[in-house]
Amino acid sequence: MAKVNFWDVKARKMVEAEIKDVVTYPNGRSAVKGVTKDGRSLTRFVSAADAAKYKKGLKK
Repeated sequence: MAKVNFWDVKARKMVEAEIKDVVTYPNGRSAVKGVTKDGRSLTRFVSAADAAKYKKGLKK
């Protein structure tokens, strides 16, 4: 799986985590979801093109 940099709000720094899911919210925004080492969820909003690329990578 691909790894992406997420902003960890609790740690107040960028962390690298694997993508666990790609979602599209009802308002049309796309995001990738990840999980920290201690189990907290992370979200990063991405463009629709990047979301499609990441989603394609998750299916493999």
